[in-house]
Amino acid sequence: MPNRVYIGFLRLPLLVRILTMALLVFLTFGISIHFLEPNTFPTIFDGIWWAIITASTVGYGDYVPHSLLGRLTALILILLGVGFVSSYFGTLAAAAVTKQDAFSEGRIPFKGEGHIIIIGWNERSKELIGKLTTMKYPQMIVLIDETLEANPVKTKFVHFIQGKGHVDETIIKSDIEKADKVLITADRGNDELQADMNSILSLLTIKGLCVRVKCIVEILTREQVINALRAGADEVIQSNKLTSIFMVNSLHANGDGLLSNVVHQLQERRLSSNEANVCYIGKNFSEVCHDQLERGYMLIGIQRGDETFLNPSHSLQIAENDQLLIFK
Repeated sequence: MPNRVYIGFLRLPLLVRILTMALLVFLTFGISIHFLEPNTFPTIFDGIWWAIITASTVGYGDYVPHSLLGRLTALILILLGVGFVSSYFGTLAAAAVTKQDAFSEGRIPFKGEGHIIIIGWNERSKELIGKLTTMKYPQMIVLIDETLEANPVKTKFVHFIQGKGHVDETIIKSDIEKADKVLITADRGNDELQADMNSILSLLTIKGLCVRVKCIVEILTREQVINALRAGADEVIQSNKLTSIFMVNSLHANGDGLLSNVVHQLQERRLSSNEANVCYIGKNFSEVCHDQLERGYMLIGIQRGDETFLNPSHSLQIAENDQLLIFK
């Protein structure tokens, strides 16, 4: 039985063991001084109080032993107790520093819900995180990247996890079961095809662990879009295609920066899809558009089933289950 207790004690965290031994020292010397000098230390509590104050080198002087045995007890307490107190606070400080380093280096799992997981650190994710964290009500972000050595964003709204996005252990650390959305960005440092393969592999890992979480994946090559959808992507962003469209429109705009100005204005707004109100059903698109403008919103189209109509005919009637595409 004593051996089992001793083994159990050794299995306790170092801080708990040091604190336990320090408390035993305080109790032992506090009770001993009470019986050695009952007139100076009327109660056991007074003795324990003196032991703690003496061992911590505070030394109020409200209780002082007068006998030879009492002073020898105090001397042993100082030599023994100060060591335990110093060890405890030293270990506590070291543990705090170690915990902070582990947090900064991405070795601490995230615990929370409703967060956004972003895989890959690059200029796109950097810009995105900057915008998300400066919103009025920022959402918690978990950044996963294997190339970074420490959290690159100094804000309480970003939790960094160091590791590969296609490894189960890394994804589990992000508390994937309680996540709201996942964004997988492409690693443009690799060959485009290889970058897409890595993104799809991360997508398969995430969907294998939590099939319900919404995944948005960036794909560089047109051929891999179908594979990303097969792997379970809820939305695919073809960044190269978007860039080429931007370039074509810039050329048609004679290089006067018109498209850049429009995009700059739109990036301050949020595109959302809202189900049409009952009062809109049967009305023309132009009537609904005018009503949204009065509310301060810009209606740019509707989504009907799998089809999307941008700037449709003004006479088009809104049907049941139509989704209004609105810039807010």
